[in-house]
Amino acid sequence: MKFSEKWLRELVNPATDTQGIADQITMAGLEVDEVLPVAGEFSGVVVGEILSAEPHPNADKLQVCQVSDGAEQFQVVCGAPNARAGLKTAFAKVGAVLSSPDGSDFKIKKAKLRQIESFGMLCADDELGISDDHGGIMELATDAPVGTDLREFLELDDFVIDVDLTPNRGDCLSIAGLAREVGVLNKALVTYVNVEPVAPTIDDTFPITLEDSEGCPRYQGRVIRNVNMAAATPQWMVQKLQRCGIRSIDPVVDVTNYVLLELGQPMHAFDLSKLSGGIVVRKATQGEKLTLLDGNETELNDNTLVIADNDKAIAMAGIFGGEATGVTADSTDIFLECAYFNPITIAGRARSYGLHTDASHRYERGVDWQLQSRATERATQLLLDIVGGEAGPVVEAVAQESLPTASTVTLRQSKVNQVLAFEMPAEEIEEILTRLGMLVEQSGEGEWTIQVPSYRFDISIEVDLIEELARVYGYNNLPVKVPTAELNMIAHDESKVTLKSVRSQLVGRGYQEAVTYSFIEKGLAAQFDDKHEAKALANPISAEMAVMRTSIWPGLVKALQYNQNRQQPRVRLFETGQRFLPEGDELIQENVVAGLICGPRQSEGWSADTAVVDFYDLKSDVESLLELGGCAEQFSFAAERHVALHPGQSAAILRNGTVVGYMGALHPELIKSLGLTGPVFLFEIVQAVLLDGELPRFNNLSKFPESRRDLALLVDEKVAFADIRNLALQKGGEFLKAATLFDVYQGKGVEPGQKSIALGLTWQHPSRTLNDEEINEVIDFVVSALKNEYGATLRE
Repeated sequence: MKFSEKWLRELVNPATDTQGIADQITMAGLEVDEVLPVAGEFSGVVVGEILSAEPHPNADKLQVCQVSDGAEQFQVVCGAPNARAGLKTAFAKVGAVLSSPDGSDFKIKKAKLRQIESFGMLCADDELGISDDHGGIMELATDAPVGTDLREFLELDDFVIDVDLTPNRGDCLSIAGLAREVGVLNKALVTYVNVEPVAPTIDDTFPITLEDSEGCPRYQGRVIRNVNMAAATPQWMVQKLQRCGIRSIDPVVDVTNYVLLELGQPMHAFDLSKLSGGIVVRKATQGEKLTLLDGNETELNDNTLVIADNDKAIAMAGIFGGEATGVTADSTDIFLECAYFNPITIAGRARSYGLHTDASHRYERGVDWQLQSRATERATQLLLDIVGGEAGPVVEAVAQESLPTASTVTLRQSKVNQVLAFEMPAEEIEEILTRLGMLVEQSGEGEWTIQVPSYRFDISIEVDLIEELARVYGYNNLPVKVPTAELNMIAHDESKVTLKSVRSQLVGRGYQEAVTYSFIEKGLAAQFDDKHEAKALANPISAEMAVMRTSIWPGLVKALQYNQNRQQPRVRLFETGQRFLPEGDELIQENVVAGLICGPRQSEGWSADTAVVDFYDLKSDVESLLELGGCAEQFSFAAERHVALHPGQSAAILRNGTVVGYMGALHPELIKSLGLTGPVFLFEIVQAVLLDGELPRFNNLSKFPESRRDLALLVDEKVAFADIRNLALQKGGEFLKAATLFDVYQGKGVEPGQKSIALGLTWQHPSRTLNDEEINEVIDFVVSALKNEYGATLRE
């Protein structure tokens, strides 16, 4: 918002200069964007009157003017098209000093233009740095006193301050609001405009009906008859409007704009003769048409509040008036309106139509809901002074139950001291809040009940009041204190594996982390999970993102497809994220870790193996994750079918017998339907299980040698090595440290349906060397157990 410093000082005149006011406002949270003088630097320019204007004898576009400064008459050659006899304008006399656009000064001297002498210059706005207008010389009011210094007459020793207000400070979108703020900051008296009720001189009224009282709880109107639209807006009002960035239009519109700037209350005037029946505040019907004051026709939505008469919509409430009922030069009777609109009702509506007006800017942020009567009386008073006329009584329609209520907030001194980090005296707290317009009542020792004024929509809780105290006291006056806190050592649970460790492990094994969408295609979800029906979205972005994933695999496979389509044959991806499993009426959000590998085992190189990855590459990666928690022995793998995996290369991952994940090769039908180049291997593990490890424990290292025995066993080919290993570890005694598979053979010398497993068993005693008799005895026991359980025999 732009405002004139001189206008502000009419209400409050602190003992500080322009920059001081700007600094104060900024430090109070109302950031000042810029401070600009209303005119350039010049001297020696007075109000002049053109007595005559004759064509130049030697130039078609020049005129020879006789100009009076009130004491003398001067001949001036002028090329402005609007130079004419009787015009009062800016006259730079010989010796006047003007500023050029580049910042340098030049002095007006006697000159000769086409053999005609010229004593001075008639100035346009841009030549004096007042505006960019160069369409002609300045046109001053007819009652401008000739010979008066122009800077003094137009009060050009003024500055325009542009304030960038935050959305919560709608109370400062007026000169009165800013004056209130400056007065509080300087402990200065604020002299508000005296507004007396205007006694009606006629009985004429116009009925008002509130159909949408929630959107518009209060609407006032007043009939004013026999106005003179030919009257001119006073120069002082035009000047104030211009310096606030609003151009003068006609006296009625100028008055409503002036009240908007002065008090912060948007207003509008209708041509009474163009209204039918009465005012109705309602929601628009879908598709209803309205031609706005700018001439553009708008098709209204049914969520837009409108002001209507009995026949049609005549204005967008709180945003823009309609052309059909606007005041024109021919108007004689007007209906002056003033309303309070709910900010929620107006918020966003202007932008939805590509509009932004001064009224919508204020209504969206909140207008004082007790300001309407004062604004109506002030506007009436100004209109009667400028355009004359006869005013009727104010008619008001109000829904008290829909109006806001004054907020009451409890403030504790202990809380103030805690937040501001110093003890603010109780007297100062009360004094600051009182200056802010709040009613302060002590309700206990160090506690107050504060009634917030109606113009402060942004104050509703205790810390809002504390913020006000800090603002007014001055942020730069608050003591600087270093925060102190007791920092205790946080116990680190070494039994827990961090997700960072899991990520680092996979990255170290050549994986890259991916982040895929949580929403996937419904058909794809069913192909990867036949146990859960994916939760459908009520309003999906697209058909490809219609349901919530029950597995991360579909997203990783789509990422693989994307990479393979761009000639990336070797892909290793992992993702940590949530899957969404429906369980009755609930949706369980479960964190999992999933991965995918495809393509060559090693990166391309002259010494690299070109073999592609297989099931055991993936199993090795998974086992490295299971070992992070130090309890790998609790995990096992079991052949188990999964709808998305190859029937012969799929396994469940178990912990203590409970399934916690799956791994295996992607089903050939899925590879074909998705157009992938296979084989593709995937895993998915419940994250919580993976991160739950065991506390590491130290064991003494034995200094005695190990003893190893290798067994070649013949077993049925369906027997899993894991079962043989587990049984060997159980029966091998307490000193058996390892059972290692180092060869598997099927072929010549081995019966069909069988396989040869080479098993290496290692023993070590912590305090002595084991002898052969002890080892042989244990081996016999292990072989016997394997024979009894799995029919294993020693291969000869």
